[in-house]
Amino acid sequence: MSKAISELNQEMESVFGEPPPSSLSGSIDNQTMTQDLKLSTVEMDDKKSFAGLTHIGSKGEAQMVDVSLKDISKRVAIARGKVILGQKVFDLVSANQMGKGDVLSVAKLAGICGAKQTSNLIPLCHNINLTHVRVDLALNPQNFSVEIEGEAASDGKTGVEMEALTAVTVASLTVYDMCKAASKDIQITDIRLEHKTGGKSGDWSRDK
Repeated sequence: MSKAISELNQEMESVFGEPPPSSLSGSIDNQTMTQDLKLSTVEMDDKKSFAGLTHIGSKGEAQMVDVSLKDISKRVAIARGKVILGQKVFDLVSANQMGKGDVLSVAKLAGICGAKQTSNLIPLCHNINLTHVRVDLALNPQNFSVEIEGEAASDGKTGVEMEALTAVTVASLTVYDMCKAASKDIQITDIRLEHKTGGKSGDWSRDK
């Protein structure tokens, strides 16, 4: 652009005997630079707005992440949660006297089934082949709660964090469902990812 302006100035000088006003070329340069700067700023703002949010496209629309170029690796995730029952319901569950039956056994199966249905429950999750699902429930008499741990594993191109979290969540909801007739004060709390391995981001643990 600057070379073209310089050649134009020389041609006008040869015809009219003097170069055009410096403000003209300066105006052209300034306008061009301003437009380029605005475009660059908009592009940078767009990139910054959605950096790190892989389920959001460049215009803010929801999208499913393309994992076709990712490497296959062993992926494991562990999640935990807690259902606070209160002493009355806790004693009934401990004695296996709830009207709907064995709370812990049913919740365990529900958690495993939930992990396998994750992609049907959460729209942008991939339908992956799980190689292992584990759900453990334990009664904690100190705070009258059921503590739940869920683990999911897969050999694939995307992580299994959502599967582990779904396992814990569905197991927690099942405990609530089986006990709600005895109390409406039951609380589901502290559902969180504790550990994951595999994938581009590597290993992660909450306690590190």
